[in-house]
Amino acid sequence: MRLAAFLIGAYLLGSVSFGMLIAVAHGVDLRKVGSGNIGSTNLSRALGRRWAYVCFVLDLAKGLLPTLAAGLWLGENETTRELIAQLAVGCAAILGHIFPIYLGFKGGKGVATSFGVALGLWPYYTICAVITLVVWVVFALIWRYVSLASLASAFAFPVILVAAIAIIPGWRFADLWPLLIVGIVIPVMVFILHRDNIVRLLAGTESKIFQKNSGQR
Repeated sequence: MRLAAFLIGAYLLGSVSFGMLIAVAHGVDLRKVGSGNIGSTNLSRALGRRWAYVCFVLDLAKGLLPTLAAGLWLGENETTRELIAQLAVGCAAILGHIFPIYLGFKGGKGVATSFGVALGLWPYYTICAVITLVVWVVFALIWRYVSLASLASAFAFPVILVAAIAIIPGWRFADLWPLLIVGIVIPVMVFILHRDNIVRLLAGTESKIFQKNSGQR
């Protein structure tokens, strides 16, 4: 029952669209601006980067807080069962963001919320998430495409995770296999949700970071 409550709570929290709420507070329907996406990148086109930063932090918190809470109340990953339970709560928050019940199950792409989940699952995902963030920043600064940086990070995360399990003493594939499954499934979902961005990247029509025009993300 406690796990069910965590799952429902994480999903409902994940379903809260902070991008939409911020935009509506400023008299803007984010679904009618730029790409129509409700995430921080499209919000930057509508209201500027300051509000995009706020949205990103709030979307990250939607994944971080339920995952941390699950770790505290369900157990600190001492068994595979506890690890699976905490992963399930984090995934519920991500699914809430991608398929929000409040917006007809049409939400964002889940990158910030996924990053929050990864930060909250100490130490396994947290270490990998920090390294992945470096990958995101490098790609964003050099090529200035948020979508490309997100895709590069999604690709890098499972690679970094596998390397970490292989290198770090005490981390064993036999114990951490749930991490590997989720660590592959979520990046695959990120790629699927970014399929339009991939097409635009290949065509050279993708909008660059914080570019205020009608480009897409």
